[in-house]
Amino acid sequence: MNKTEKVQFVIDTLEKLYPETPIPLDHKDPYTLLIAVLMSAQSTDERVNKITPLLFKEADNPYDMVKLTVDEIREIIKPVGLSPMKSKGIHGLSKILIEKHDGKVPQNFEDLEALPAVGHKTASVVMAQAFNIPAFPVDTHIHRLMYRWNLSNGKSVAQTEKDAKRLFPKELWNKLHLQIIYYGREYCPARGWKLENDSITSTIGRKTVIDEYYSKKK
Repeated sequence: MNKTEKVQFVIDTLEKLYPETPIPLDHKDPYTLLIAVLMSAQSTDERVNKITPLLFKEADNPYDMVKLTVDEIREIIKPVGLSPMKSKGIHGLSKILIEKHDGKVPQNFEDLEALPAVGHKTASVVMAQAFNIPAFPVDTHIHRLMYRWNLSNGKSVAQTEKDAKRLFPKELWNKLHLQIIYYGREYCPARGWKLENDSITSTIGRKTVIDEYYSKKK
């Protein structure tokens, strides 16, 4: 298979397995999605989905959020980890949304990435999932799979994103990044990975990755 055929094989396989791609983080609008994505850094979607209802019961918009203190926010979101940084970010960005953006989440990368505790990946998720603007957020699953599939060199998340955007059609980015995450969780995890169940890697995977897998099994 050449590179183009490999890319098509990935697209076709993922479309068969995941024709529907529900957004993993519970939210009701761009603001609650932004907060949920910020909270998901180095945490699991499952854990975030347990905590966001508690936070959003107190404040599900920037105007109510700034009425809470940073410490009050921190107390609620503690179980998701990194709560000192995340609570400051949530309070700080809510203040900026009110002061600069009429309380609305901006629909462009520059303004999103200027918000406290919002990096490029968080901004990409919001652009893709809240506003349906083509983006390719790269999380640890996508970074790992693009390397295992020999579609990127694994040197950096920025490089993986560049490669994904170059290889996959723009109109598929928003759906595809979720499909790859679902596939990574189900068939190609970092730990407890069984290559025999992973049809994509076993078909197009990087030779060194496959060789290493079998050498460890001996």
